[in-house]
Amino acid sequence: MDAHDNSPDVPPSAPARPALRANAAEEPGPGLADPLPEVHGSTPMGQGDEARQPLPKGGRLRAALGAGPPPGPTRPEFWRSPLRGPWLTSVFGLVLLIGIPVMFVTGLLSYAAYNPDLAAVNDQTPDKGWLGFYLFSWPTDPSWLYRLTQGVHVTLGVVLVPVLLAKLWSVIPTLFSWPPVRSVAHAVERLSLLLLVGGALFEFVTGLLNVQLHYIFPGSFYTLHFYGAWVFIGAFVVHIVFRIPVMVRALRSRRLRTELRTATAATVAEPPDTTGLVSPRPAAATISRRGVLGTVGLGSLVLFAVTAGQSIGGSLRRTALLAPHGQEPGSGPNGFQINKTAASVGIRAADIGPQWRLVVRGPGYERTLTREQVLALPQHEAALPIACVEGWSTADQHWSGVRLRDLAAMAGFPERAPEVFVESVERGGSFGSTVLRANQVQDHRSLLALRVNGADLTPDHGYPARIIVPANPGVHNTKWVTRLTFGAAT
Repeated sequence: MDAHDNSPDVPPSAPARPALRANAAEEPGPGLADPLPEVHGSTPMGQGDEARQPLPKGGRLRAALGAGPPPGPTRPEFWRSPLRGPWLTSVFGLVLLIGIPVMFVTGLLSYAAYNPDLAAVNDQTPDKGWLGFYLFSWPTDPSWLYRLTQGVHVTLGVVLVPVLLAKLWSVIPTLFSWPPVRSVAHAVERLSLLLLVGGALFEFVTGLLNVQLHYIFPGSFYTLHFYGAWVFIGAFVVHIVFRIPVMVRALRSRRLRTELRTATAATVAEPPDTTGLVSPRPAAATISRRGVLGTVGLGSLVLFAVTAGQSIGGSLRRTALLAPHGQEPGSGPNGFQINKTAASVGIRAADIGPQWRLVVRGPGYERTLTREQVLALPQHEAALPIACVEGWSTADQHWSGVRLRDLAAMAGFPERAPEVFVESVERGGSFGSTVLRANQVQDHRSLLALRVNGADLTPDHGYPARIIVPANPGVHNTKWVTRLTFGAAT
């Protein structure tokens, strides 16, 4: 064995120096197998200028990506939970796959209830373009329709919060997968995942803030929530297209009944797969999958109990802890939920005092009425709820006043009432005016209400007169009405 076998590897330039090896037996010095002195900044012989040229940017990026994930959450072994895996993620995904489309459809119905295509004052998203392709004339039957659709929309959104958070927890390793992009298809999936997670958080957060009447976000809630919903549902559809086969296989891989019977001590990680969800180095389980599913389910049940009462009513109304508070003006005939008070929109005593007048207009017609004159017109009654976009609603209240179609006949439309432009004396806030469709005006339950539950309206409920229409969003039941223009959309 050569005496220099333990020396470092021969530099690539060594074959070009044979004279050193020939004199090695007589003179001390570096031989062929000896390491050459290292010269700072030198370039190995035979490589020339190519060795001094840096890698192109694309090459450096490929080299960095090929070197493996950096330390931290990009490494699979960073995530230790033995619970994560395709099956658990798919269970949460299945719940969201059912719940989110229902939320989306009821949200679209809520938007349609505003009749945004009827007039500019009704439309909070004038640049929606083809996104309003589905709009239709909102019906007045059944009278509780908006109460149902918006109640389902808000309650389901709150109930799904624990499921959404659990789903995000279960897939968080994939958000840090390495390399970030492996192909065009993978890039599309990653982009959809970014929009899906961001859209979901945005929609749920803005929705919950709206339920609590906390408008701390920039711009109109209606605009932000509407466009955010379309971005979210687009990413949701793309994600489902990519993931539905994986979800089906995962759900078939285990039986729910078996998992619900598995204790913590027997809980182990799912078999390794290509999803990136299963930890390659799982820790011991501290909770079973049964425990996780039970915790999430219990959380949703508690949120249902403290939310649904604001829409369902009855004894559950007392448990609606997440309903807006401080907006119920005591007991008595007017003791039911309100959204905006007279003071909050700048109503002054003079605006609704003896000087108040109602102006009724039509083509070539205008008449001004005092409140006493309006009370002298034929009065009718209707039992209708008030339902608001925040998800709360009231039980049926007994309203009395003048039918809108009778006022339309006064304005020159005795046969078939047209749409009406309703204006309020309020000075601040949104929806100070609105346009009601012809079918809403023609309904015999649609009133210019003067009294409720046998008493005059209070200022906070719209005194001297307000609109009440079946199945109408609360903000379109305009309060403090001062002018009605029939046959004009603006």
